[in-house]
Amino acid sequence: MLGAPNTSQARKIMLLGSGELGKEVIIEAQRLGLETIAVDRYDHAPASHAAHRSYTIDMIDGNQLKAIIEKEKPDLIVPEIEAIATSALVELEEEGYSVVPTAKATYLTMDREGIRRLASETLNIPTAKYAFANNISELKDAVQNIGFPCVIKPVMSSSGKGQSICRSIDGIESCWKEAVDGGRGKKTRVIVEEFIAFESEITLLTVRSVNGTIFCPPIGHTQKDGDYIESWQPHFMSAEQLNEAEMIAKKITDSLGGYGIFGVELFLTENGVYFSEVSPRPHDTGMVTMITQDLSEFALHVRAILGYPVTGVKLHSPGASKTLKATEESNDYLIQGIEETLSFENTQIRIFGKPKTTEGRRMAVILHTNETVELALEGVRKAVAPLSITYSS
Repeated sequence: MLGAPNTSQARKIMLLGSGELGKEVIIEAQRLGLETIAVDRYDHAPASHAAHRSYTIDMIDGNQLKAIIEKEKPDLIVPEIEAIATSALVELEEEGYSVVPTAKATYLTMDREGIRRLASETLNIPTAKYAFANNISELKDAVQNIGFPCVIKPVMSSSGKGQSICRSIDGIESCWKEAVDGGRGKKTRVIVEEFIAFESEITLLTVRSVNGTIFCPPIGHTQKDGDYIESWQPHFMSAEQLNEAEMIAKKITDSLGGYGIFGVELFLTENGVYFSEVSPRPHDTGMVTMITQDLSEFALHVRAILGYPVTGVKLHSPGASKTLKATEESNDYLIQGIEETLSFENTQIRIFGKPKTTEGRRMAVILHTNETVELALEGVRKAVAPLSITYSS
């Protein structure tokens, strides 16, 4: 047993962040009879299409956040993005509200500094070497200490925004600008990380529920500019690597506490497994579980946060996912080629329904299963080929 459930007899949940992942959480919550409320910083966010009610607020404004929560009085507050006034969530939890998985977990994982210090300095989990900087001068010193190449990121961002690789002294200023421009909130603080020469990068979905901790089969993924492009499940690992990965994931999630699914990102290297990041919520690379598992990451998350037992996960088939991204900004767009994509066997598509496109924004995901991971990846790449986005000026 992991302790008392977050809540008993929950009837109403509020999502803070209502993108494509939140939309699936809303759908799963409604399958279990909950009243659902979607909150985001922009109108017509994907989850608002499925929720009973929706609101648009500035979620890093603590007063606005507290006002909407006090108005609705949800049984569960479910943060789905990083850019939230976490100090307000801590105060609300102290007043008796239930935050998923906990306000502490949301606070620590929103800020890369908090979670990195917890993992490395408190829990002694292997991580890349790191340092922090508040200005160009401090960044230059940090880069010199870490060495080249190194990775520079804002301490708070999402979907890889603001992340870049610095390969020389000449690149420091442009990396600083990219990190500051790509960060969320008012912070200009950045993290500098040692560049890890990894063999592969995985997401280990870790579920904490009333009856213990379980793990989904590991998910491999590729990224570009810090944002995921495609993922596959299962990702092959040796028994030793898997055991090490599960030990790290359990250690970090036990420290964060609460119930729900955690997306634990790890590097597999010739020297062992390294911790990268953790999200106390469904993970974008885990969208592949909508076609591979008996219970998707979203179904597992909702079941766990409600205090219901999660007894295991069954992998029905190897599978892969691939994103469809926009290439320009438009308030009027159309996704074409859906019929051709769905003519491929064992293929599904999820169109997110975002109100506008911006360059690099995820607009849909294509899912495909096959007999092996290699065939699944080959199949999903073929299935995505007919898709295109047309834009109206």
